Amino acid sequence: MSLRAKRVVIVGGSSGIGFAVAEQAVADGARVIVASSNAPKVEKAVERLGAGVVGLALDVRDREAVARACEQLGRFDHLVYTAGDWDSFEWVPFAETDLSAAANIFAVRFWGAVCVIRHAHAALPPGGSITLTDGMIAHRPRKGSALGTAMAGAIEHLVRGLAVELAPVRVNAVCPGPIRTGVWDSRLPEAEREEQLQRMTRRQPIARVGEPREVAEAYLYLMRGTYTTGQVLHVDGGGSVV
Repeated sequence: MSLRAKRVVIVGGSSGIGFAVAEQAVADGARVIVASSNAPKVEKAVERLGAGVVGLALDVRDREAVARACEQLGRFDHLVYTAGDWDSFEWVPFAETDLSAAANIFAVRFWGAVCVIRHAHAALPPGGSITLTDGMIAHRPRKGSALGTAMAGAIEHLVRGLAVELAPVRVNAVCPGPIRTGVWDSRLPEAEREEQLQRMTRRQPIARVGEPREVAEAYLYLMRGTYTTGQVLHVDGGGSVV
């Protein structure tokens, strides 16, 4: 099944996995709208993606702005949500958690998604789709990750609940393993980054880090897969089975 002439809204589509989804959707003939909170990144993404792609600067933490944007968008066929505020993740022991700041972990990835879906779902046709994003931390918690694990797990349960409530609109999620995006570039020097990625992936059946274009295939499937809903698709090099 092709996405030709389908309108696809990608929130978080200006970089990383979201941009790779936008590239592949465009290649499949979709009419893509890329949304992100960083206006210069949106402009650059639109320029790279080519004619016909529309950009939208949108802060998903601003509920009124989200409501206005969804009203302006009108009808569309698929919603992909890859937005994430990586700066809110602090790997600290639970006993040292700053409770006044803890809610920030949920602000973009969870509550941002809830807000966008709340205002956008009525614009989707029967059989249209919503695809969210969590992460393997939901299944592989580690010390210092209790709240991040809870947030990622909450996304998966949100998918199941919404798949029932919003049917016949389909709701799914992609759960990526380690993927080579710009997030790693901003966190670690190159040598240290490569060492950490190798350490994280060496026990996987596919013993390497994934590329954005590889995980993007999962989003394309979930848009096209008209008999799939309420599912979380792992794209992790087999890391979840070892």
